Amino acid sequence: MIYYIYADDKEAFIEECKALGVWSQLLEEQSRAKNEELSPNNEIVYLPFSKLGELDIANASRLLVTGCLNEIKVLMGIAHQNDLPLGIIPTEEQKELIKTFDLPSKKEEAVIQAFHVSEKKIDLLYCNGEIVLQEVVVGDAPPLDRFDSTLNGKSVFDRIKIFWRTMKRVKELQHAQMKITVAQSNEIKLSAVGIVGIKYPNNTFASKLIASQLSSTDGKLSIVILSPTSIMQYMGYLFQSLVSHLTPEHLPNAVGYIRSNMISIEPKEPMDVLIDSAEKQLTPIELEVQEKALALGVGEKFWEKQGKESGGKDSIKIDHLPSDEENADYLSKNIPLFSHASQEQYASLFTNLREESRLSSTFMTLLILATMIATFGLFINSSSVIIGAMLLAPLMQPIVSLSMGVLRQDTALQINGAKTILIGVTAVLATAALIAVFTPIERLSTEMAGRLSPTILDLFVAIVSGVAAAYAKSNEKIVGSLAGVAIAVALVPPIAVAGIGLGWGNWHMFFMAFLLFVTNLVGIVLAAALTFTVLGFSPLHIAKKGMLTWMAIVVIVAIPLYSSFAKMKEDIEVQSTLSNLAFNVGEHDVKLTHIELLHHPKIDEIRCEVISTGILSKKEKERLKEAILKSIHKQAKVIVTFRYRL
Repeated sequence: MIYYIYADDKEAFIEECKALGVWSQLLEEQSRAKNEELSPNNEIVYLPFSKLGELDIANASRLLVTGCLNEIKVLMGIAHQNDLPLGIIPTEEQKELIKTFDLPSKKEEAVIQAFHVSEKKIDLLYCNGEIVLQEVVVGDAPPLDRFDSTLNGKSVFDRIKIFWRTMKRVKELQHAQMKITVAQSNEIKLSAVGIVGIKYPNNTFASKLIASQLSSTDGKLSIVILSPTSIMQYMGYLFQSLVSHLTPEHLPNAVGYIRSNMISIEPKEPMDVLIDSAEKQLTPIELEVQEKALALGVGEKFWEKQGKESGGKDSIKIDHLPSDEENADYLSKNIPLFSHASQEQYASLFTNLREESRLSSTFMTLLILATMIATFGLFINSSSVIIGAMLLAPLMQPIVSLSMGVLRQDTALQINGAKTILIGVTAVLATAALIAVFTPIERLSTEMAGRLSPTILDLFVAIVSGVAAAYAKSNEKIVGSLAGVAIAVALVPPIAVAGIGLGWGNWHMFFMAFLLFVTNLVGIVLAAALTFTVLGFSPLHIAKKGMLTWMAIVVIVAIPLYSSFAKMKEDIEVQSTLSNLAFNVGEHDVKLTHIELLHHPKIDEIRCEVISTGILSKKEKERLKEAILKSIHKQAKVIVTFRYRL
């Protein structure tokens, strides 16, 4: 006997199914397959769910069902307990159910597939004894608990709106400490905002992340754990999932994953549990898989979607999730904007920075040797020698330590770092000045001149270098990259040039070179402090005061730098305007080359070479000057060197 159980409100749907011309043919096929004569016992009995008690399970050979998810799960349980095949005939509205099991949306095709149940049985997932058809959600885990159909047909603009709507919920997300026990009593403790338990590849965002691990016949269930340690980390995952609509190739940093045949979840405080978006329970819960429990009529694509990497072993990928009590307590209040470094990470970095902030004989010896190398390199105009001095100089260490002191409002660290920098800079100035005094050469080399015109671009270099320095310092694996940072920012050479200016009594040279060093110093301190904040080494309410102070210092330093940048831009425009300018001044043709603009307090000076076809008269020279000044739209002294074309 075949029993077709249907929802009480689906009478019209059942009548439409009865009217299909495939039933008798399907019954005949079934009888032939069993070598039986077609008899009343092979016919279909239609029962609404309100009369489920009339089901004669002893004489049933197959079950068919149409209804809501809960009603379908009731029939799945009965079919499992009595080892009966089950066919689902879905309604058009049950799109997610259709996608999960690859069920036809057309009635006739759905009926045919419901009869042709595969001999291959699927596993069933139970949550506290109740069958789970789609997913179990513990806590709140957007968008892991959503179906990707929410993005079907959505434009980029629509997906951005969904992204921001989800982001608004971030304030509601709170971490909870959880104890998760997997098979063989393996106990795991971690902190998370929500968990999604799944069994089948069902097109949820959670299942897409671990599609290669999901199989309906391996006796394993999977839980996907949402545990963002910062808003920025969560935002990155959301943007990738909802806006780009791309499934990450690797598990995002905000997400963990456990796969086993039995998993119990017990948060420190009770949390809401939602089963298949309807049934509500409270934790603790126990998830268990009944292996190869049900023969279900599914489509061919259902089997094609099964994970290729699933196997008999449990899988646990949670090493990147917060598990220590300090992090769990911190995250239980609210999710911070940036990640919070653990006490172990902070203690390790802070110990190193405190040590490097102190003045030592090693520091002074290396710094003076680096200064001597840099100063001689400046005199002989050798960039390779100067680079060697940059690598040797240890001045970056107390500057990074000072930035952490600023960030954490640690007075001792700030004083030690500032004192070491001050004494170190004084030593560099004195060493370079003495070398300049005793060296019988007073010629401005190209390497010296290159450090006398700092602009706002140098500040940008310092800021990026500060970010790189802090990041390298916080990660022991890449701490060797600090050498490259030292070369990029060049701390000692500009101080050495300032020292040479002192030795020569050239105050303009001293102030401009020292301005470059100050630019590097303030840029590194501010950028390193901001980077340490992003890396979670200080909450914003502590870091805010120090960073605002140094932002103000950076703004003050940026004023003369911007002025220099404006002059540099003006010089380039003048050179571009006059370069290779050719015109006639009377009897002779002239052409301008090698343009140079010099700035003086009263009036600027333009120097250039003039290639002429002959010697210019006084009147022609005046026309030349007028043409040059008219081209640049400003008053200036014009000094030219004549060359004649023969």
